[in-house]
Amino acid sequence: MHKTMHKTGEDTIRQKQRRTQGRAPVSLATLAAHLGLSQAAISRVLNRVPAAQSIPAATQERIFAAAKQFDYRPNGLARSLRRGHSLTIGVLVPEISEGYATLVLAGLEQGLLRAGYVFFLCSHHHHAEVVERAQRQMMERAVDGLVAIDTTLVQHGLLPTVTVSCPERLGGTTDITLDQRLGARLAIEHLYRLGHRRIAVIRGQTFSSDTEPRWRAIEQAAEEFGLRLDPKLVAQLEGDAPTHEPGYLATQRLLGAGARFTALFAFNDVSAIGAVRALREAGLQVPAEVSVVGFDDVQSAAFQNPALTTVRQPLYAMGMLAAETIVRTITMPGATTEALMVEPELIVRESTARFTAPLPE
Repeated sequence: MHKTMHKTGEDTIRQKQRRTQGRAPVSLATLAAHLGLSQAAISRVLNRVPAAQSIPAATQERIFAAAKQFDYRPNGLARSLRRGHSLTIGVLVPEISEGYATLVLAGLEQGLLRAGYVFFLCSHHHHAEVVERAQRQMMERAVDGLVAIDTTLVQHGLLPTVTVSCPERLGGTTDITLDQRLGARLAIEHLYRLGHRRIAVIRGQTFSSDTEPRWRAIEQAAEEFGLRLDPKLVAQLEGDAPTHEPGYLATQRLLGAGARFTALFAFNDVSAIGAVRALREAGLQVPAEVSVVGFDDVQSAAFQNPALTTVRQPLYAMGMLAAETIVRTITMPGATTEALMVEPELIVRESTARFTAPLPE
């Protein structure tokens, strides 16, 4: 009887595969007919749930062998939705390039993978209509939660949400931010102790969530050390190109203003690298004549010539923290936290040096 049932089930599978040229998935019911077992038993084994321990090892081996033989693929989305979760996260970033978002994403991805989640990613380039459409589409795809990196959300409160360096505090979300005041102080103090008193600053683009809080932190640090920030020595990054060019052009404007400076504190590493190029083209040596400090500590910062002194944001760790927080928010709704602040550290390399020569008249 068992042999006849086994043969009948296999014939059914073969017939289905021939009719669909092997492209249609084999159903759980068909696999159950082939094995002569219940669908529930097969599901428990393939999903490796604790209840499967009661099924004999030989039977489990038969189930796995048959699933492999007929390329049976469980409908993961349907299974997870029956449990109340899709195990997917929506992620919003301004853009994907060398710099801030890429390192945060690396940590986020690793943290989500460890928790059994995957994510849908949208880069929006700070276009509100793209953010709104992406949020709507992600909800239609039944994501369990949302992680927004340097993104102004059009809607909030509809899903469990974690923000990383977002422009504004939103009710019902967990915000992961950097201690900007400490970061600015570390950079300004470093330059001050090296003897620099005339420090140029490159501010971030107007759309960046870090621009205003970092600038306020720089002003506070300068005041603490008795430094005057000359308006002629402040330039702002322009345009949304995620390249070195905005920092290069901002430094050219600083040089063109005619005010002398011995150090430059750039909004991020990407702009600092562009600044070094502009300084060299102007005949200035880095760091012998102008010291340069960046912000972020992107992967290439240590491999520049000279290697870049920078304020390191723990970007990978921030991504991991975002992953852990969104999963905890989904699985333990009552355990939400409104704000998490992480601390930066100063990484001293070769692009800064002690100021010894007097400024030329």
